[in-house]
Amino acid sequence: MKPIAIIGLCAFVAACAGTASEAPSGPSATAVLHDANGQERARATVTQVGGDLHVRVTSVDMAPGTYGAHIHAVGRCEAPGFTTAGPHWNPTRRQHGKDNPQGMHMGDLPNLVVGADGKGDVDYTVAGATLRDGDQALLAANGASVIIHAGPDDYKTDPSGNSGARMACGVLG
Repeated sequence: MKPIAIIGLCAFVAACAGTASEAPSGPSATAVLHDANGQERARATVTQVGGDLHVRVTSVDMAPGTYGAHIHAVGRCEAPGFTTAGPHWNPTRRQHGKDNPQGMHMGDLPNLVVGADGKGDVDYTVAGATLRDGDQALLAANGASVIIHAGPDDYKTDPSGNSGARMACGVLG
């Protein structure tokens, strides 16, 4: 597993990957995540970097707190429940979460921690994934979306980390 970074705080492994000051270059897809009322809550960018995907999720005007964030397997975001986004992106057919002995989905991301200013960032590397080509391509026939959940991900409970309702969704394109 590749190391990842949450801006200013390493998670999952002892070493950190890149930081916000490093701008990955390569083919990319972006999404604007809206809540059920149509308010923008976050933006996501997924960039191909060699044989990996760099994922960045940045909150916009969210309440302070910790939120589960995941890449979902379908590029549809119909409010209010965003269930049309389907399950987590999981081409390797594993269970959920870095702490699950049978996990983790390729769509499992670190929690998004939002500060008092309504802002938070997650930077994460999905090892061995591609944007458009191969068996582990994110933008396969059904597309993909990014979801922010109402609560924190516990990193182990299958299928969604016990992270609560889907509160914001954006289609990657």
